[in-house]
Amino acid sequence: MFLSVFDMFKVGIGPSSSHTMGPMVAASRFLNMMRASPFEFHGLRASLHGSLAFTGVGHATDRATILGLAGFTPDTYDAEKAEVALNDIRNSKTIKPADLPPMHFDPGTDLLFDYDTPLPGHANGMKLLATDAQGDVILSEVFYSIGGGFVMTEAELAAGKDTEEEGAPIPFPFKSAAQMLEMAAQSGKSIAEMKRANEAARCGIENLTKGTKRLWQVMNDCIDRGLSTEGELPGGLKVKRRAKAIHDALMAERGMNLNAPHTINDWISVYAMAVNEENAAGGQVVTAPTNGAAGVLPATLRYYLDHVPGASETHIEDFLLTAAAIGGLVKFNASISGAEAGCQAEVGSAAAMAAAGLCAVMGGTAEQVENAAEIALEHHLGMTCDPVKGLVQVPCIERNGLGAIKAVSAASLSLRGDGTHLVPLDACIETMRQTGLDMSEKYKETSLGGLAVNIPNC
Repeated sequence: MFLSVFDMFKVGIGPSSSHTMGPMVAASRFLNMMRASPFEFHGLRASLHGSLAFTGVGHATDRATILGLAGFTPDTYDAEKAEVALNDIRNSKTIKPADLPPMHFDPGTDLLFDYDTPLPGHANGMKLLATDAQGDVILSEVFYSIGGGFVMTEAELAAGKDTEEEGAPIPFPFKSAAQMLEMAAQSGKSIAEMKRANEAARCGIENLTKGTKRLWQVMNDCIDRGLSTEGELPGGLKVKRRAKAIHDALMAERGMNLNAPHTINDWISVYAMAVNEENAAGGQVVTAPTNGAAGVLPATLRYYLDHVPGASETHIEDFLLTAAAIGGLVKFNASISGAEAGCQAEVGSAAAMAAAGLCAVMGGTAEQVENAAEIALEHHLGMTCDPVKGLVQVPCIERNGLGAIKAVSAASLSLRGDGTHLVPLDACIETMRQTGLDMSEKYKETSLGGLAVNIPNC
């Protein structure tokens, strides 16, 4: 099993990897299908199903779908150009993707939120259709946004598409934590070293080094933007950004002997909140492993770099590689999608990844790293996804802060032991999968239960 660090961590836009990035990627793929087709197209239509319908407006799914059909992609997204394109499409009711003829598309009638017809493959389903001059459908595809910006067609999902078969052989093809630990013991390599060897087999060391540097740069820039920006988040909840004020207060307290030991939790939280406020505002973030959980891992890494004695930037790549290895196991054996398994699959997975990364760069053995990931994930089991008004704001922003605190605590606890523990990470991941299957749909990113229905005037 191989899932690249650049699959787990993707540069994109907020507020949601599954509800914003995924639909945009799906629309881009559909355009490529149209470009390869012999048909002459005159119009486009789209329908959103399941969670994409229920929380699509709050997650900007409609906007992302339209922009994707216009040729925009998450990794090269330009906000100013996007606004111009959206206004033009609304006014002209015409969409003009590159290398295709102008086509009729009225956002008011050709983009349908279908609340009554969930698609069978996944909670995040969408249909894209292209029509001829008479309005008859001549090309169509069903896409599923399966979390973290990953997108599969109906056929790919049914076939269980495996990225392991799509490149050169890898030296350490572990599909479980047990296999990972066995390979580490046999090879004498750390989890990061095995993951680095796998990545090198597919993309080369130079590309890996360049790519991981960019990932951290985007993550860190996102933190800094969040720490320096004030105002109100969009969407109607009137949630005020808090990261800057908290950060300013923390900076003012430095050197004044006012800091209680637990103040470090505020530092960890504010880094995460900064990222998720940026995400809620539609800014540039890195999926880690999703947008809704994008603050946990950068906050943990920033905590390490800024607050841990002896920390070194030379360890950033090891942190990201270790985290990606754990994230790959969770995705392969369970889910990283809130719409599929609740927030345990998003913030829980992110905390497990961050705990593993921190444990690794602080000298943990492979067994301690696995233990750190298990502790963090175990104590998110059962966590629901109930975003108020369908927005990635409440409880998501604070939840990332608490997820980062749990990640740091899990890494610290594991380093106090020798790596032996009762619950294997594999068992915890399987428990998360089963819990997700048992969880009521109203607690899986539909905003039909939990906080989403118990907050007045929302």
